[in-house]
Amino acid sequence: MPDIRGIRRRCALLLPTVLLLVGAAAGPEGPVVDTDRGPVRGRTHGAYSTFEGIPFTAPPTGPRRWRLPEPARRWAGVRDAGAPGSRCVQLPVVGGGEPVGSEDCLYLNVTVPTAAAPGARPRPVMVWFHGGGFFSGSGDVYRPHRPAVQGDAVVVTVNYRLGVFGLFGHPELGGAPGFALADQRAALRWVRRNAERFGGDPRNVTVFGESAGALSVCAHLTSPASAGLFHKAIVQSGSCSTTTPPSALLPGLGKYEPFVPARRTAEEGALAAARLGCGRPSGALDCLRALDARTLATSDLMRRFSLVSYGDSALPMEPRRALRAGRFHRVPVVQGTTQDEIRLFLSQTLSEYPIGDENAYRARMERSFGVETARAVEAAYPVSAYPTPAIAWATLLTDASFICPTLRDGAALRRHVPTYGYRFSDRDAPDFTGLPPAPELPLGAAHGFELPYLFTITPLSGVQQGLADRMTGYWTGFARTGVPSAPGAPRWPRLGASARVLSLAPGAGGIRTVDGRAEHHCALWDERWPGVTTAG
Repeated sequence: MPDIRGIRRRCALLLPTVLLLVGAAAGPEGPVVDTDRGPVRGRTHGAYSTFEGIPFTAPPTGPRRWRLPEPARRWAGVRDAGAPGSRCVQLPVVGGGEPVGSEDCLYLNVTVPTAAAPGARPRPVMVWFHGGGFFSGSGDVYRPHRPAVQGDAVVVTVNYRLGVFGLFGHPELGGAPGFALADQRAALRWVRRNAERFGGDPRNVTVFGESAGALSVCAHLTSPASAGLFHKAIVQSGSCSTTTPPSALLPGLGKYEPFVPARRTAEEGALAAARLGCGRPSGALDCLRALDARTLATSDLMRRFSLVSYGDSALPMEPRRALRAGRFHRVPVVQGTTQDEIRLFLSQTLSEYPIGDENAYRARMERSFGVETARAVEAAYPVSAYPTPAIAWATLLTDASFICPTLRDGAALRRHVPTYGYRFSDRDAPDFTGLPPAPELPLGAAHGFELPYLFTITPLSGVQQGLADRMTGYWTGFARTGVPSAPGAPRWPRLGASARVLSLAPGAGGIRTVDGRAEHHCALWDERWPGVTTAG
């Protein structure tokens, strides 16, 4: 999800915190796997086993702060892998307060079925990059035993450095090296070295992620440094072209774009260093590395450095431009959104920036898109067609910022690789956020609300559990073969010129193909507000 600065802490960061941890350790004894750095002892939970808190790099602490990942040291004896490692330094989700987590946080977790693989074939490997705006979240809060057991897959969840620790830039660093993405690459290299030891196939690795995790997958698709590290990709609610217009959620917010030129990040880093008393001609990094992590983990710095930088050898081009130029790895891709993405974020700002009537609705459109475009937008989204002005605004903003940009990316991808599009459409999906309701804006199928259908997060109804089984089958089928198919489930067509995507909802007939471009007015958005930056 885009880092919309005024509401991040109250909204996007809630998702990883409210996920429910499940499964109890089977006892002090458990399965042992000999990794390339030493043996680890996991825990068995009936149909699946977990190996948690495995270090995949050396701790990025002290002099290693703002350095590329280095190999983890070997350990003697059997390392206990019965609990997750520390989460990376991040801000509390709600209520302010001190930052939480540790810089010693580069750990991953592996979930495998306990049953033997059919025919002793290696299992597909699925590597999950969590969301949280690039300054919150962790891999351990996503419990992936459903895809592991139902899909007979090895699932790996990953921590990576966040905020000022993961996406900082400075002239002494030569720009903005993108430590968060480098951490993810280090995890993928660990998978390549160790997948077979857990019964997985290192030649069949799928990267998947939601929100900031999806933006990460997008970056890896267009990064030369990530070549050969994965073989399929799933992008959930965070495409290469995700963008939000100015004043969309609060009047003072500018246009949001998740990818920025590295020189801009380095300039921001030099200014931040000066404010911290480290604005010297040389030795600024030594000065900054001597500061306590809590001094750096301020709300301002964690959010300021939550954008992915491009313009170096690891990420030479802005990703959406790279897609359009055909400069991306030739792997099959699944990508999609929820039907009501923006409702989660908009609901948190309505009290400060209300849309009480048609005049307020029109004024907000003109502020965000300009008078001329606003006329065309209002014709396509008349306020009278929606129960409330807030629902009208959320609908058009979801289309402009998420759905249509994702379909634009799909048009670029499908020219070169098999591409499949979806829309999660269960407007009765359980609300697991704990956010106070906004009566004029029910959350519906909001940002992140597909996650309980893939991971164990919150109880589902009977028909929703049926949808969860279908979605898990599609996701793991894609990981296995490159085609999202599941036994007994409707066929998922490849994305074509008509932009027919699979709408995912529970119940009989709930899974069906729809024309995404037509239903979401994408011709209007492609012409009037494509959202493509001219920066860089």
